[in-house]
Amino acid sequence: MQLVTSPRNPLIKEVRKAVARGGLTDDGLCIAEGFHLLEEARRSGCEIAAVLAAESAAVDGEHTTVPDDLFRSIAATENSQGVIALVRPRAWKFDDLFRGEPMVVVLDGIQDPGNAGTIIRSAEAFGATGVALTKGSVNPYNPKCVRASAGSIFRVPVVSGFEARRVSDRGVDMYALVAGAQRDIQDCRLDRACALIVGSEARGVSKSLREQATAAAIPTRNVESLNAATAAAIALYEAQRQRIAKP
Repeated sequence: MQLVTSPRNPLIKEVRKAVARGGLTDDGLCIAEGFHLLEEARRSGCEIAAVLAAESAAVDGEHTTVPDDLFRSIAATENSQGVIALVRPRAWKFDDLFRGEPMVVVLDGIQDPGNAGTIIRSAEAFGATGVALTKGSVNPYNPKCVRASAGSIFRVPVVSGFEARRVSDRGVDMYALVAGAQRDIQDCRLDRACALIVGSEARGVSKSLREQATAAAIPTRNVESLNAATAAAIALYEAQRQRIAKP
């Protein structure tokens, strides 16, 4: 166990900078705050480069102890559990999203890290083969996104810089979730290679992607549209249902 007390310590400065900019450290490590994420990183076989723990926290294993006040100054949450792991995420490639019978989730301009992380969690829960983010979407390794994924970010292939042509070239059907579309999601063929495109709540799916995809709606009553993460979860559940029922 090491003790760090200076706010100018290089490790402390790296964590603070990564939290502030909402991404990885300069060394390519993501900030995983809380005991659950620490255990999920271990369970997923990810490299854990360092563990920071507040003096008041009971943490097993090798770690660096930080005074409570200093720890609170670098934590990404208001009510921190007093532990931060620096985890090296897997370096996924675009091809990794298309294993087996692909079911890819595309986040188009989603900037809310909570929504993005929740969608990544749903992607794992319902058997998606990967998640792709378009330019302008949130950094998937934003600490809030990592937390909302509840550890799924350590296992689900996630890549940024989505390009529609790289999907269509593979013969994958693209479906854009669009409120009020003429076709309902349950009428789409999600039991074969497909990509589900989820747009931001403010702008929805971009025009360029809508033009390259089949618009699909989730039937609702009394409300026009759903939260992006909720819509993604429903569409993913329907895809899983169709695949389970497939002869």
